[in-house]
Amino acid sequence: MPIDTPSSARAMEFRHLRCFVALAEELHFGRAAQRLSMSQPPLSVAIQQLEATVGARLFDRDSKGVRLTPAGQAFRGHAAALLARAEDACALAREVQAGEVGRLRLGFVGSTLFNGLSAWLQAFQASHPRVEVVVVELNSQDQIDALLQEELDLGLVHTDRLPPALAARPLYTEPFLACLPERHPLAALDVIPLARLNDQPFILFSRKGSPDYHARIVEMCRQHGFFNPRLQHEGRHWLSVVSLVAQGLGVSIVPAAFRQAGVQGAVFRPLAEVIEPSAVFAAWRQDSPPVLRDQFLAARAG
Repeated sequence: MPIDTPSSARAMEFRHLRCFVALAEELHFGRAAQRLSMSQPPLSVAIQQLEATVGARLFDRDSKGVRLTPAGQAFRGHAAALLARAEDACALAREVQAGEVGRLRLGFVGSTLFNGLSAWLQAFQASHPRVEVVVVELNSQDQIDALLQEELDLGLVHTDRLPPALAARPLYTEPFLACLPERHPLAALDVIPLARLNDQPFILFSRKGSPDYHARIVEMCRQHGFFNPRLQHEGRHWLSVVSLVAQGLGVSIVPAAFRQAGVQGAVFRPLAEVIEPSAVFAAWRQDSPPVLRDQFLAARAG
């Protein structure tokens, strides 16, 4: 049978390769067709189309049966490899869609380290061993910027005042505490009225690092006894704030989680007033794929 020359208008199809591999292994049209759940005539047509596309005879057919030609023998290994790679690609696509494989870039504020973040990560990795989780500590504003630049997939931040491109949901709350040097006179009190911190040198979280959080603490002070805290230092991370307090450079108001940080020289006392608690939110881009994000958030709830 004459073989057509290859035509750019006729593309090789995976169904042709499946037909070829089945026939190459069975060397019998009837058995190959049965294996492929098709009749013999369409199988014969598929083989002819493949040979025309390849530009070489792949099988010899005569009264003695079906045999691979030298060209067919050379083609067989590559055809099987192409099918295997196609199956692998399909399987990988399904796994990515299901959230079983992929990469999650997670930003977090320091307080989450003391509110179960490590256990949360371990639980997620145990159920998603083929997902790479990249974690980076950033203040809230830096996380917001990274989310907008698509450098993070999910952020754990101290604010839900976000640009329209981002969405958020609350994760948990915790009380604010007064943070004092251990030798400070007020450290002897069991409860600290905010007004007693008036005229004390204050160490606050950076206005640039988290404008919302900085403003909240300033407003908290204004509502409970003094117009404006006397700002002495600013830190871009909460542990920096606590460390500066521990060195006797001032006082601060911090989320309760930091009493677990083990920073020597700093003590923590409840505030006398009823204060709206500190809150942590999960934040992400509105247009980002939800699968890995939702599965990671569900791992905490579980």
